Amino acid sequence: MAFSARVLLDSRSPAGARLTTLEVRYPRFIHSEMMTHRVFSRNAASSRAIPIKKMIAAVREEPALPVYWGRNQTGMSARETVAPDVEERARAEWQAALDDALRHAERLAAQDIDLHKQLVNRLLEPFAWITVIITATEWANFFTQRCHPDAQPEIKHIADMMLGKYRASTPAPVAAGRWHLPLIQADERSLPEKELCKLSVARCARVSYLTHDGKRDRDRDIELYDRLVDGGANGHWSPFEHVATPAPDAKQRSANFIGWEQYRKRFPQEHAATFPDAYAAAR
Repeated sequence: MAFSARVLLDSRSPAGARLTTLEVRYPRFIHSEMMTHRVFSRNAASSRAIPIKKMIAAVREEPALPVYWGRNQTGMSARETVAPDVEERARAEWQAALDDALRHAERLAAQDIDLHKQLVNRLLEPFAWITVIITATEWANFFTQRCHPDAQPEIKHIADMMLGKYRASTPAPVAAGRWHLPLIQADERSLPEKELCKLSVARCARVSYLTHDGKRDRDRDIELYDRLVDGGANGHWSPFEHVATPAPDAKQRSANFIGWEQYRKRFPQEHAATFPDAYAAAR
């Protein structure tokens, strides 16, 4: 599958504000650069959630590789590629590093050590792909910075793909009081919107396990939604940001959105204002 980008949902409010949700896949080693864009609401496949065997198989079958083998020079950007024979050797070294990581991951996961996936999978991250759901109203700065030739080639590659999908998409109108609901299917639109909000939140959360785009199970989605709400004091509110309703004013701000109100903001407990009792003494 490699690099991919697709628009999950594209909406326009009565006041003219556009809200777009994309699903993107790119090498895990550029994820930190994507995280610097604070206007994005996002949820991503988690190394802590994916079973070790599944992670090992995915990395072995389709490792993430550089798209540009740049020669070392001063500055942050490599302007020239290495010679073809050097690239061949570089690829071999990259593969050797991957083989080492796989071997050590398998040993750490073996019964005599039996480490948890939140540790074992970290060794594989430099060679893994990551799937991310991103929702935002403001995209111009991201595209300006990351589609630029100075950007790292891998993030430029996915940013160019995202820009192409964004430009090709036509946002659908969403009436006042209605909702932007990613991952809701056409045959579910007749359900009550309160239920649809719950389903959408849960499915955006499921990207952590890479099960957001598979078989639909509404009962399990509602159960997951309820767990997210019940565990809200622990800070698991990010999936609620992908669901939003039009604001009356196109310039009205709701957290990192402009012109749309995040569903998350309908919950008074979505923001922890005090330290938990267990941490109070350490403060």
